[in-house]
Amino acid sequence: MSKIEIDAVTTEFFGAFDNRGGKAADVDRIRRLVLPGGVIVKTGPEFTVYTVEEFIEPRRLLLTDGRLLEFSEWETSERTEIVGDIASRFGEYRKSGLLDGEPYEGGGTKTIQFVRTSEGWRISALAWWDQP
Repeated sequence: MSKIEIDAVTTEFFGAFDNRGGKAADVDRIRRLVLPGGVIVKTGPEFTVYTVEEFIEPRRLLLTDGRLLEFSEWETSERTEIVGDIASRFGEYRKSGLLDGEPYEGGGTKTIQFVRTSEGWRISALAWWDQP
């Protein structure tokens, strides 16, 4: 059951950024999926370490100000290791949309650390690397 729950949390995380078909991206759900003290790291092109709030706000703006439309990202492969109440996942992903009116595509790798809480599996840390 743990792997199914981790798959669901991961899918819900990726879905938070989806604004296809004019629907609003639901980045607020990240507060529920990531522990309050969780760490989110972008490795490049500018190495950045975010708190949950620092991560959410610029993405909310980008996904609601009309610059990034028809956006989605999805996992294309993954491997997950679970030991007791901790889990680690490496996943390849793709993303696409329209950025400033131009087709936008990319992909990379995310690593996500999970812990089992009384409310279920939650993300304690996440890092990603986008392919150049």
